[in-house]
Amino acid sequence: MAQTLLFNALRQATDEEMARDPAVLVLGEDVGHYGGSYKVTKDLHKKYGDLRVLDTPIAENSFTGMAVGAAMTGLRPIIEGMNMGFLLLAFNQIANNGGMLRYTSGGNFKMPLVIRGPGGVGRQLGAEHSQRLESYFQAVPGLKIVACSTPYNAKGLLKSAIRDDNPVLFFEHVLLYNLKEDLPEEEYLVPLDQADIVRSGKDVTILTYSRMRHHVMQAVPAMVKQGFDPEVIDLISLKPLDLNTIGESIRKTHRVIIVEECMKTGGIGAELTASINDNFFDELDAPVLRLSSQDIPTPYNGMLERLTIVQPEQILEAVQNMLSHQV
Repeated sequence: MAQTLLFNALRQATDEEMARDPAVLVLGEDVGHYGGSYKVTKDLHKKYGDLRVLDTPIAENSFTGMAVGAAMTGLRPIIEGMNMGFLLLAFNQIANNGGMLRYTSGGNFKMPLVIRGPGGVGRQLGAEHSQRLESYFQAVPGLKIVACSTPYNAKGLLKSAIRDDNPVLFFEHVLLYNLKEDLPEEEYLVPLDQADIVRSGKDVTILTYSRMRHHVMQAVPAMVKQGFDPEVIDLISLKPLDLNTIGESIRKTHRVIIVEECMKTGGIGAELTASINDNFFDELDAPVLRLSSQDIPTPYNGMLERLTIVQPEQILEAVQNMLSHQV
């Protein structure tokens, strides 16, 4: 076991897959000689050359379209978005081309494309750099969407995403890159479509992902101290949702709280609530509760920014309100 930072776990995954398969390449702004905005591709151009770690112009629609074409013809491109918010400039290429071409070609083309990079609410990055794009792309057919949350799952998920023959949107949180964790020396993969039971419990199912996993776990000791026994599930896969794991938990706890950094209107939690009501309504003893970000552009001011996203004390209060009559 070796302690590894999350950004280095992503770098290891990329390096290992590039060494394993010469069809894998990385492209994006400053991914080569600069090593990426968060050093996920540091020094890889020295090992693999400038054509496999390709610095592109500031033209997201162009290089995303190029990556789609590369994937169609047998390469396995990894796009690094300097900030995931910038990939809105490539929405057409991701949705109409990347997401749909395998289907609309009758399976004649595969689409082994990974689009990864930092997103989420950082620390005073301003509205345009604090985007959570998972809900933007959730409705696009043909895409897989995952959100890593630890160095362990970041490495295993990225390796699985690179090997997948479908387009995968791979969300990393800008404030998680310096997380540390012991990683196995041997190779491992993490499934793209499977949620992670972070903590088993019997009183309430808390569904979360990305940075909010850590906010939930910060609140758990206080919950336990007050006599509550929460089950915490990291969704990991945002599309498709792992309804098997979610359903098994709901059948045990009969109560659900969703904690997300996505906006409440049209967010991941909205789709998750609908899916739970569609599939497990008879198992619920209380309405599904959503804790989501405020539906406003993220303020630059640090205090206001904090107020827009869910904090651990709010998660504790939600559990108290839902369960206090039982204790």
